[in-house]
Amino acid sequence: MTRVPVIPQDRFGDVVDRCRRLVQPALRAVADELHPRTALMVRYSFGWCGADGVPRPDAGKGTGKGVRQVLAVLSAEAVGGRAQDAVPAAVAAELVHAFSLVHDDIIDHDERRRHRPTVWKAYGVGPAVLTGDILLTLAMETTARSTAGHSEAAVALLCDCLLALMRGQTEDMAFEERPWRGTEAVTPAEYRAMAMDKTGALLGFSAGLGALLGGGARPQVEAFVTAGREMGLAFQIMDDVLGIWGDPGRTGKPVGSDLRQRKKTLPVLRALERGGPSAARLAELLADPTTTDGERVARATELLDEAGGPGLVLDEGRTALERARRAVAPFSLCPRAGAELAALGDYLVARAR
Repeated sequence: MTRVPVIPQDRFGDVVDRCRRLVQPALRAVADELHPRTALMVRYSFGWCGADGVPRPDAGKGTGKGVRQVLAVLSAEAVGGRAQDAVPAAVAAELVHAFSLVHDDIIDHDERRRHRPTVWKAYGVGPAVLTGDILLTLAMETTARSTAGHSEAAVALLCDCLLALMRGQTEDMAFEERPWRGTEAVTPAEYRAMAMDKTGALLGFSAGLGALLGGGARPQVEAFVTAGREMGLAFQIMDDVLGIWGDPGRTGKPVGSDLRQRKKTLPVLRALERGGPSAARLAELLADPTTTDGERVARATELLDEAGGPGLVLDEGRTALERARRAVAPFSLCPRAGAELAALGDYLVARAR
């Protein structure tokens, strides 16, 4: 039996940095071909510069957590391909992700992301919509033109991803109109399905296209899409935990940001599903339009802690990761890349600790 190495979490940053160094030049090159005004907004959306175009000292880490590009590279290597084979997949995934964030911030009226104004707040709604549209177009162009003999299958993967992402976004918006209690209330099962689309689809695309460009056969590609979607669910669950209990210094959002916005996240839905006095008071609080943001965050957090706190959902995140591992288990994978993929999954859970 091949011994699979274990990648300690304190060394996983080296894996992320390796993937960034490979992908960043290609990602930046895409922006360099744009109209100067558009290029400025695209660069800002990635965190490479300020709103005035002045480069940021920390711009090397301007694409957030980097999960999508890491997943694309490691998936290609896992099926026996080279890291550089996955660069178009990583670039396309980062472009789609940036597009979704720019438009999501407009839809949600979010004014800050990663400790600074969102694109629409910095440049206006119209320019931000245009920026998102351009990012999506660039993702489509990259997928169609940079995947050699795999372009037809690559575009199909992108289309599946976008349709699922839009479906998830539509569901998420519809959840806002539904009550907190009663027969019309959002269920945890509905939320999981939404998260598998809104967040999981893009990670599934990253993993699937990475595996495709790495030379994976169709069953392997399909398995990596499934694994990526499960990792996306775990990712969203941990984001939900951070959105309530996270440190603003790490998340870049105000404390209790999801509770301020009365978002129907999984910890809240699981607490309401369990029932009891705390759940009843929580539902009343979240439905009461007279409570101030500060009062709602403080009291709702207390009630969620009484109902079980982060433990309400952390096991679900770990279970989703286990399903991801089982999806690719039937295939013989490169041991090192397989270990790094496992470390990526562990990182997703560790973020919420």
